[in-house]
Amino acid sequence: MNKLDERRKKILRATIQSYIDLNVPVGSLLITRRFSFGLSSATIRNSMAKLEKLGYIVQPHTSAGRVPTEKGYRFYVNSLLEEYSCSNDSALSNELSRKFRVIKKDNLLLVKEAARTLSSFSHYLAIATPPKIDDIVFQRIKFIKYENRSVLTILISEDQVVKNRIIELDRIHTQKHLDSAADYLNNSFSGMTIKKVKEKIAYQLYKEKLVRDELITNLLFLCKDIVAQDTDNQASGELSGTSNLPDFVTMKQIKGILKAIEDKNFLMKLLTRISESKGPQVVIGMGEILPVMKELSMVVSTYNDKKYFSGAIGIIGPTRMNYKKVIPVVDDTAKALTQILSEV
Repeated sequence: MNKLDERRKKILRATIQSYIDLNVPVGSLLITRRFSFGLSSATIRNSMAKLEKLGYIVQPHTSAGRVPTEKGYRFYVNSLLEEYSCSNDSALSNELSRKFRVIKKDNLLLVKEAARTLSSFSHYLAIATPPKIDDIVFQRIKFIKYENRSVLTILISEDQVVKNRIIELDRIHTQKHLDSAADYLNNSFSGMTIKKVKEKIAYQLYKEKLVRDELITNLLFLCKDIVAQDTDNQASGELSGTSNLPDFVTMKQIKGILKAIEDKNFLMKLLTRISESKGPQVVIGMGEILPVMKELSMVVSTYNDKKYFSGAIGIIGPTRMNYKKVIPVVDDTAKALTQILSEV
């Protein structure tokens, strides 16, 4: 019984679009003035009353018009996504292409620049998660004697992502021994994803008798820690456009958003929610992810290098945002990132 006929669908879409455009409760008379449905005001009023009973819209005051509920927004956004065809904002695409090609050798800087540009074009808060470390392909590792028992460890991926960290060994080793150990590890792990490297290290440590060299055994333990830390650190997101926040959120929400970006659990929930889908997605009312963000929504899309790793980029704004304009902007940004990352 909750299935909407075409008339009610049109009236619901018109109500929500009018509320997005004007930010005032919408009445039947306003609908008749803005849309050529060929329906009387009374017919539209009756349909709106039915839509209210079904939970798609609500009347904030007795004599006021109606405003959308989360259920109504979800219907509206799903309709937009079903009808959405790939578009291209030439101004945005040109700006992204110009900026990306200057810095295309630095993947993390690319993601940061994409977030800044997206915020500038959308006038909302942009959020981006960097490529997942687990999917990056290990190329080689190098150990450089630093001082006493300290050793500088440099991990390089196939895409030239460099991670470095100073580690402490149990005793002093020569550079020759360190080079020998690095050769063993590179021969064992080169060409594997970081996820596979972690699995193989865990297996070799479990079968420790397979690793006869004491130094290599110690470095395996330390490499396991290095890879694990990098995987943990990858959950930190890029946030851009905080100057756009005060127009649509409270100070409490601002603090909540900033705290959420630093919260690995929040970002992991976000990644889990969208990682299996392609194309733009819309999260209406983010209260189930973070209660303080209940009145906010997110438009987000995934990007990748068409080979191994992927991340997400999108915007956070008021639930009453103009989805018709925002969805293509987010989609174009994700596609531009994918294109340039695929060329690196």
